[in-house]
This record gives sequence, C-alpha cells and structure tokens, in this order.
Amino acid sequence: MYELSVELSFSAAHCLEGHPGRCANLHGHNYRVIVVAGGERLNEHEMLIDFGDLKEICTRVIDPLDHTMLNELDVLANRNPTAEALAEHIYERIADRLSGAAHDHVRLLRVTVYESERSYATYWR
Repeated sequence: MYELSVELSFSAAHCLEGHPGRCANLHGHNYRVIVVAGGERLNEHEMLIDFGDLKEICTRVIDPLDHTMLNELDVLANRNPTAEALAEHIYERIADRLSGAAHDHVRLLRVTVYESERSYATYWR
C-alpha cells in the first residue's frame, strides 16, 4: 500500500451556534488541512498520483472556503462549521473529484483539519 499526503491552508471566520462557550462568538482560524490518499499500485510514471495533481484537486475544494464566513456558505447550510464538519465536507468533495478514470487506482484515506497548532479533527470513511 502506498500513501501520500499534501498540506494546504486557508483562513476563515465562524461561530458555533448554540455552543455554551466562547466559540459561540464570531472568531477566525488559520486552518491547516492535511489530505492523505492511498492505493496499492503506481501509475506508468511510478507514482500513486502526482503531488501537483492532488494539490490542484484539493485547492479547488479548499479555495472557496478561504476568507469567508463559514456559517454563510451554502455548502455548510444547516451545519455548525466545526472542524469535524469541515473535515467531512472537504473529504467528500475531494473523494468525488478523485473518482474519475484518471485516478481510479487512488482512494482518499482521510482529511485532517487543524483549527490551531494542537487542535484538529480527522474524517474518513
């Protein structure tokens, strides 16, 4: 099994509705996202997937979140934009983009979203 990762970042604001603590107030984070893909075979170039290709796919998913108020995004409608919800959202969108024929041997393993240096959530299926 081969596994590779890319790391991206974005900045956004949110508030957690109904939360009993300070996170109910509007605040922001500089998020770090780690995307891990895997597979059992390499392509004709001896790669699971080109790092650039994986990063481009991830960037297309993450860029629409950058410098936004996450609570106002349609893609997160009716959800509190927690690190867990973001990890699931990012995972599902990247998995959809990897499902094409060019990457049929690659599967998304997990997505980790850091809200701070020591606080993160991970989602996988």
